[in-house]
Amino acid sequence: MRINLLKAILLSVCVMLALSSPAYADDTSRNKEISERFAKCDKNHDGKLTMAEAKGCMPRIYDHFSYIDTGNKGYVTVAEIQAMAAR
Repeated sequence: MRINLLKAILLSVCVMLALSSPAYADDTSRNKEISERFAKCDKNHDGKLTMAEAKGCMPRIYDHFSYIDTGNKGYVTVAEIQAMAAR
């Protein structure tokens, strides 16, 4: 149980660092960057990013997809990615 908690914390830190690698002045600029990248990667423009869409376009999201997709829906939204980056 303790190992799972440590893994979750470590993964959370990795995702935060991966998503916030550029120095952002504020949440607005970070969210704008995420939205722009998301829009480029969402090939069918359905507002959902699948693992396949993330694979070549947002590799850090792809690497941590199952952590972000907490409901196991098979996709993540821009809001979920922004929320993760804000943590």
